[in-house]
Amino acid sequence: MRIVFMGSPAFAVPTLRALVASDQEVVAVVTQPDRPAGRGRAWTPPPAKVAAVAYGLNVLQPENVSAPASVERLRALDPDAIVVAAYGQILRQRVLDLPKRGSLNVHASLLPRHRGASPVAAAILAGDEGTGVTVMEVIRALDAGPMVARVEEAISPFDTTGTLEERLAEAGARLLVSVLEDWRAGRLASVPQDDSLATYAPMLTRGDAVIDWSRPAVDIWRQVRAYNPWPMAHTFWRGVELRIWEAWPLEGESGSPPGTVLSLERLHAGDGEADTFSVQAGQGRLAITRIQRTGRRVLAGAEFLRGQREMSGTVLGE
Repeated sequence: MRIVFMGSPAFAVPTLRALVASDQEVVAVVTQPDRPAGRGRAWTPPPAKVAAVAYGLNVLQPENVSAPASVERLRALDPDAIVVAAYGQILRQRVLDLPKRGSLNVHASLLPRHRGASPVAAAILAGDEGTGVTVMEVIRALDAGPMVARVEEAISPFDTTGTLEERLAEAGARLLVSVLEDWRAGRLASVPQDDSLATYAPMLTRGDAVIDWSRPAVDIWRQVRAYNPWPMAHTFWRGVELRIWEAWPLEGESGSPPGTVLSLERLHAGDGEADTFSVQAGQGRLAITRIQRTGRRVLAGAEFLRGQREMSGTVLGE
């Protein structure tokens, strides 16, 4: 098949790689425009573009893929199918009408649960024990198309969005290429989604990641994992932003107000014991195992507090 691939972030790269290695013909890669990134705000290409250039593929980066000029460029490619993996733009009907066979999307959840832009973070935030990848046909409604195939993936208590997304990206790539020919030939019966079971995962913002210490420690722990690597769960101490890279929920109360930094102690955190500090939450405490002050390197909790001894007993977030 002549395939137009649409994808932008690192999640898209394994699917592109699998398509290139298959018997399919990738006639173009459509990805987001280069954007300023990093401290120097240098213009940076999306990971899918980097991979496409390395493969010598035709790359298109329209600001609006559904604009008439972009649609005509795609029409000239005469695609049999469009494959989407975290592209980042809504496809209008005039785009969906282009491919002869139709369009497939590789979505990082077990639909209809967690439709939307941030399904991996949403699964961790919800405390789901498992998630997966769904390959679905693309329609105009958000992630609501008939399901062609799906694969499940367990969520470890040590998973972050970054680690889980890597596994899901590889699983999704394998799933897509395993069903592509049967789908093309009409040998796979797609299954409609039950809209009554749908949940939604909106795009994340920096504001979502500000820690509310009045919430239970287990909820904040899920935030820490879900917002790593972006937008990073963070709090403030004396006007300075502190990013929490790793944490672990603890039972027991200190009697102090939520947000109070407790002294160093030997704590069971994760799969071992270590000297670290905890913060009182609305219910339980949160052991801080890795933390970063803005502009500084990431430190173990104990090392950080030893360098900020006046922090003990103060309240974060004020």
